[in-house]
Amino acid sequence: MGNSHNKIKVAVGLSGGVDSSVAAALLVEQGYDVFGLTMEIYDGSVLIEEGIKHACYGPGEEDDVAMASSVCKSLKIPYHTVDLKAEYRSHVLDYFRSEYLLGRTPNPCVRCNQELKFGFMLDRAREAGLVFDYFATGHYARIDEVDGHFYLKKAVDLSKDQTYFIHGLSPEQLSRCLFPLGDFKKPEVRKIAASLDLETAHRIESQDFVSGGDYSILFNDSDQKPGDIVDQKGELLGKHEGIIHYTIGQRRGLGIASSQPLYVIKIDAAKNQIVVSEKSDIFADGLIATDCQMNPGLKPKFPFQAMVKIRLTHTETEAQIDKLENGRLKMMFDTPQMSVTPGQSVVLYHDDRVVGGGIIEKPI
Repeated sequence: MGNSHNKIKVAVGLSGGVDSSVAAALLVEQGYDVFGLTMEIYDGSVLIEEGIKHACYGPGEEDDVAMASSVCKSLKIPYHTVDLKAEYRSHVLDYFRSEYLLGRTPNPCVRCNQELKFGFMLDRAREAGLVFDYFATGHYARIDEVDGHFYLKKAVDLSKDQTYFIHGLSPEQLSRCLFPLGDFKKPEVRKIAASLDLETAHRIESQDFVSGGDYSILFNDSDQKPGDIVDQKGELLGKHEGIIHYTIGQRRGLGIASSQPLYVIKIDAAKNQIVVSEKSDIFADGLIATDCQMNPGLKPKFPFQAMVKIRLTHTETEAQIDKLENGRLKMMFDTPQMSVTPGQSVVLYHDDRVVGGGIIEKPI
């Protein structure tokens, strides 16, 4: 047990899962002065049945808090919760709904990390009188410091890397963050949890934003207006039950008889239409991204080449990045990519370092 860090206070964001518990345990072992912190976001306004697979937003939150509290007891560290129900409603749920109703497919996890976990939660904790030097989480990511500049780097366990979710953290935020799991593989983390007898060692992973993955329960009936499914020429092929049920690239559940498989290539909110076409039409040569932030330590000279990730499960692809006006970027892929989805985050990498990111405005 080292005690070199015993004057440094660290708040650890606890979700009630194995990763954040082990992050807390490692910091305690390294001699930091640690306490646990959980944000409470579920206000019961949306009636959700908790599924077998656990979710971020839902009534299972009570179990999470109980589990996080119990982990803190076994680690002999203090535990606090922060009420962010109102902030979650306005910054994540309302954003999610409004984006979907505009025909875009948002990423609530990116938004929640940016605005709540690394934002409001820490502000509210400090307002409540909690003092800490660093904030740590169980994210699989690493932080690099070069010549006083802070960069986000991919985790050693690339299959678990979570830099996509937290790519928007500023260098200032990174300078005050710790990611203790960045150098570990997931099986090692489970092993550490078991060796410490942490209750979370065998807990099922949180999989979804909403229990069961059915987002439609977040919408009112008036948001779910039936409309037309059309081809690119505007010919009527079928009916849909509301644009919120569709995403770009979707093939299943369209309910259209066709000799070729059809895919959603566009969600036209203004006309309340779903546009479908054959597979060859869901490939794009590039994209325009908006709300782009680049790591200021890099001072990129446009145009430049980077690896681009257009959704969490996407294998990065090489692209040329060019600057447009108003914080927008144009990215042209070396090879066309499938299902470029407006509303999703796009993250730029150079080797294993995050260069920047933004939100996909449209494919080109």
